[in-house]
Amino acid sequence: MEIDMADEKQRVALVTGGSRGIGRAIAERLLEEGMRVVICGRNAPDDLPRHHGAVTEFEACDVRSADEVQAMVDRIFERHGRLDLAVNNAGGSPEADAASASPRFSERVLALNLLAPLHVAQAANRIMQAQEDGGSIVNIASVSGTRPSPGTAVYGAAKAGLLSLTESLAMEWGPKVRVNAIVVGLVATEAAADHYGGEAGMKRIDAMLPLGRMARGPDIAGVVSFLASADAAYISGARIAAHGGGERPIFLSLAQMG
Repeated sequence: MEIDMADEKQRVALVTGGSRGIGRAIAERLLEEGMRVVICGRNAPDDLPRHHGAVTEFEACDVRSADEVQAMVDRIFERHGRLDLAVNNAGGSPEADAASASPRFSERVLALNLLAPLHVAQAANRIMQAQEDGGSIVNIASVSGTRPSPGTAVYGAAKAGLLSLTESLAMEWGPKVRVNAIVVGLVATEAAADHYGGEAGMKRIDAMLPLGRMARGPDIAGVVSFLASADAAYISGARIAAHGGGERPIFLSLAQMG
């Protein structure tokens, strides 16, 4: 496939899990900034992220498969001749008691939240290392990887691993490729109301956060935009907290109640 020379210098981004939630907000922000954006997932969304006349491209891919990831990145390179930014956003886990979670369940959680970002990063790095201006990889991590995560223990362990992976890849792949992580706190996504007990539950959580509200997708997208920009040219191996100041320790609330 021939590369469209008119688009040769337009920056190209890949956002995994970019059809909804945080990923969709990231894709829309990058479109707004003039990038050509590819999102991926196992199934195509009914409505692709867009900004004015710009629309994302979609690639069907199970990011847990290294072969599928490599084939997808190869197709992106064949179309556009470059890859400037890879955002590892796909992830998540249902709740499960660590004592009874099946080995298959745990393996799937680890595959999605730790191994998949590695697959994407490896495939992106092969292209970025050969580019004159290198590239940037941003991993969407979680506060679950920085504190106990009861009910999602394997997810928390995977996200802790992702933070370690970020620092190691930054050291191995510099100076051409910068690798950073965003430590995301509570986010008001489409499903948040159901998860946190409706609007009343969300308001209670908002009141517990120092900034008075959960994050919204655009809050995280703004950090991705910064890390991908020239303003962050000397930032690599970093973990940037986007958690609104952190979660209030329960003992403080209990002490005030007493």
